[in-house]
Amino acid sequence: MDLPDPPASWFPVSTRHGGSVRPARPAGRAGGVPGGRRRARAPRLGLAGVLVGMLLVPVGAGGPASATGAGHRAAEDRPVVVDRFLPRPPAAFVPEWSWPLTPDPTVLRSFEKPPRKWERGHRGVDLAARRGASTIVASPADGVVSFAGTVVDRGVLSIDHGQGRISSFEPVTTDLVEGRRVTRGEVVATLEPPGADGSPPGHCGVSCLHWGVRQDGEYVDPLAFVTDRRPSVLLPLDG
Repeated sequence: MDLPDPPASWFPVSTRHGGSVRPARPAGRAGGVPGGRRRARAPRLGLAGVLVGMLLVPVGAGGPASATGAGHRAAEDRPVVVDRFLPRPPAAFVPEWSWPLTPDPTVLRSFEKPPRKWERGHRGVDLAARRGASTIVASPADGVVSFAGTVVDRGVLSIDHGQGRISSFEPVTTDLVEGRRVTRGEVVATLEPPGADGSPPGHCGVSCLHWGVRQDGEYVDPLAFVTDRRPSVLLPLDG
């Protein structure tokens, strides 16, 4: 069906064809679109139409829900990367020295460094000794005997381990002499037996070995050489 021509005032004029003024041919006539019919314009969708179209999209047809599911599957397929900065279990502790008594003794009194060299303190540790048979004392590390004798009323043995470290044991008896080389774990003395009245020697009140260590002339805690003093490390719950 042909549509009637719109008024000429709707279109610009043309001055061709000898200067006469003729209305320009509408775009929808035969000279514009084949068939002489006007092209139908596509309807414009308003905001409401766009929203309706979005609501009509199936959820499983590649919409946001399926994309989320694919994202979850991709996350599950990815390898788990362990953070290299997570704390790792500490290496097994290997003591620098060995205990002078076997088995590992109970510590009756710990090291107490005096505030000043001339003040009171406990310059070593007291280790519980076995009852009955004489208790043997072993060298905690390689070294050289630097002193073997009596101090006041008790026998004392000192071993120089090098690097400014000297171990001292009392009350003990020994056959070693100054300058004698010893090795770690070698028997170097025995704990003094109880007195005639049956009282144990030393200052513990019970049978014990007093072990002192000096580092460059300063008394230090002997347990630092035989026990693990490293700080605790918190590990993940999954181990």
